[in-house]
Amino acid sequence: MAHIIVVTSGKGGVGKTTSSAAIASGLAMAGHKTIVIDFDVGLRNLDLIMGCERRVVYDFVNVVKKEATLKQAMIKDKRLENLFILPASQTRDKDALEKEAVGEILDELKKEFDYIICDSPAGIEKGAFMAMYYADSAIIVTNPEVSSVRDSDRILGILASKSQRAESGAEPIKEHLLLTRYSPARVESGDMLSIDDVMDILAVPLLGVIPESQAVLKASNSGTPVILDEQSDAGQAYGDAIARLLGEDRPLRFTKMQKQGLLKRLFKQKEGAAV
Repeated sequence: MAHIIVVTSGKGGVGKTTSSAAIASGLAMAGHKTIVIDFDVGLRNLDLIMGCERRVVYDFVNVVKKEATLKQAMIKDKRLENLFILPASQTRDKDALEKEAVGEILDELKKEFDYIICDSPAGIEKGAFMAMYYADSAIIVTNPEVSSVRDSDRILGILASKSQRAESGAEPIKEHLLLTRYSPARVESGDMLSIDDVMDILAVPLLGVIPESQAVLKASNSGTPVILDEQSDAGQAYGDAIARLLGEDRPLRFTKMQKQGLLKRLFKQKEGAAV
């Protein structure tokens, strides 16, 4: 039975689409047939992150409006055999999404895929509601800053009350927290909330901590999900998060300041003396 996962956030710019691309790619790498759907109608970015923007002919709204079939709109990833993308429209608005039509499309996709990843717009408008309504699980993406965490808390309230599962009295949506752009140095200097601070506020199981990394920007600009850069800290952290999502127990990495070795400290001291 297919599992629907919404990747959501209360605040924009927290790395949600980057995370959606990485999560979908990671599940496909693990052998699961996966499709990632861009629900951010009018502001699509997922196709850029996935590097398939030139291959978009039909989009999600075309399928909703029955102007195209799913097979016409789905784009098969060129790197991963099990991965497909359903892009959003750039020319429509979010009112083009209709709950019943979205449900029908998801039901059709359930017959073919193991995982359906819904890349939600930030906030609580219609596109975000559509992305989370049919979800079985939710990955809440947040940065370690007060405004981002507060907005994530509001999203948790909506997940608990506005989803199909909540309305029908079924088992609640399973929630996971993904902490992005984490910098141990800034935490130590008091400029950023710690993992414990965030967990105390949100009280949601922690799926992973993604470090602040130049590899994320580099991957986005090249149209490659950062999880495919297995040498980078961010790529490895997303890989750990996928392993945990699939039930594996892995320790957190990249969450503490790295101590400088003796040679580096001596070198810095000599530089200071020379100046």
